[in-house]
Amino acid sequence: MEVETHLEKGLPSIATVGLPEGAVRESKERVWAAIKNSGFFIPRKRMTVNLAPADIRKEGAAFDLPMALGILSASGQMESNTVNDTIVLGELALDGKVRPVKGVLSIAVAAARQGYKNIILPVENAREAAIARDIAVFPVSSLEQAVEKLEANNSPEPFSVAIDKIFADNKTYTVDFSDVKGQQHVKRALEVAASGGHNALLIGPPGSGKTMLAKRMVTILPDLTLEEALETTKIHSVAGILPEDQALVSSRPFRSPHHTISDAGLIGGGHIPKPGEVSLSHNGVLFLDELPEFKKNVLEVMRQPMEDAKVSIARAALSLTYPANFMLVAAMNPCPCGYFSDPLHECTCTVPMIQRYRAKISGPLLDRMDIHIEVPAVQYSDLADKHESESSYSIRKRVVAARDRQLVRYRGQAIYCNADMTERQLKKFCIIDENSDALMKKAIEKLGLSARAYTRILKVARTIADLEGAERIDVNHVSEAIQYRSLDRDFTTMM
Repeated sequence: MEVETHLEKGLPSIATVGLPEGAVRESKERVWAAIKNSGFFIPRKRMTVNLAPADIRKEGAAFDLPMALGILSASGQMESNTVNDTIVLGELALDGKVRPVKGVLSIAVAAARQGYKNIILPVENAREAAIARDIAVFPVSSLEQAVEKLEANNSPEPFSVAIDKIFADNKTYTVDFSDVKGQQHVKRALEVAASGGHNALLIGPPGSGKTMLAKRMVTILPDLTLEEALETTKIHSVAGILPEDQALVSSRPFRSPHHTISDAGLIGGGHIPKPGEVSLSHNGVLFLDELPEFKKNVLEVMRQPMEDAKVSIARAALSLTYPANFMLVAAMNPCPCGYFSDPLHECTCTVPMIQRYRAKISGPLLDRMDIHIEVPAVQYSDLADKHESESSYSIRKRVVAARDRQLVRYRGQAIYCNADMTERQLKKFCIIDENSDALMKKAIEKLGLSARAYTRILKVARTIADLEGAERIDVNHVSEAIQYRSLDRDFTTMM
């Protein structure tokens, strides 16, 4: 984007062209007041500000500062030889102060790629912009400071941050798996899910700890790489949810939207498309509690981003693509009352009620959930146990080791974990022996497992083998993987 300024004879006025949206159209009033209140004068001429390219809609207040500097330069109130290699952005207050804007990291990265050497921006955005290397960051707090920076012959040292220190300071979590009493088999299932990048569905009565377990999922995932952290930070910056004191998202995000969310809120959208929850959970975990309570059309729109790891939002004005590579962890009750198969509470639901309840989750969506795990109510003996459970740190070490094996296996194949295997890769890396094949056949015939469970079981069995460091899938790996397909069974046989 470029801001061009033209002055000619006429009544003093500012005309903004180049498809400006609401905030940009109103910027001339802010710019006019900021110039006067900063000690400069308004040229007694007709001023035209063009935002190029003219066929792309402009929105936001980031054009305020460059518009003001363009007017000052065109009217001879400012001299600068560095404008051509400098990016300028910031919102102006009426008194000339510079306010922060959204999406600074993405702008800084794009500017560096296009060969710009410097960026002038609000002080509050400096830490975020400094994450983008190969461009010098100069923060300013007022229009006057911006003018001084552009006119200075000897530029001050650019602002910088220590990325390693940011990672070290923000890598800790406030929750840990050691907080969870009992539920050892559920912890094991979540460890398998984290190791292979598998989506997981937790099924259990109210109060069994489904939400507590899900919130600790991010604590056992491998640490973010710098590249992943940059991708995630860009999305949070564009959405305007990056905290002012945080320059980089250095820990994996955990998003938990309420079940009343709309499809636009989940996937992204709006007149000017903004990222939704699936993109805000990129490189992290998206947790959907009370899964059947979400509107069916909202759940269905997730199928495409779960398959492609990205979201494409098309509007008449423009089309945007946001990344959406996340792990889905969902939780639900086994029935409307929540106590089906609970030995301590009587279930009051009929078979048709349970069928309607579970039918709210479509087959294609359920097909993308590799692991279904039952979460029973916690026994008193587990709650009263004084021994501390295994920490997230210990579990994460095993997860990282399993992920490393997968990275070696899939090197050069454009996938990074077992959950992303294609049919061809499944045939190559998930070969099972006769005993495993016989067990698989028996499970499908006797337990009522669906055909779609076959490939999911193989993928999960491959991950279990990786956790044990085994090259080949054994019958024990297949046996454990079969246990993680509870919703594929005919529940009427359990009543």
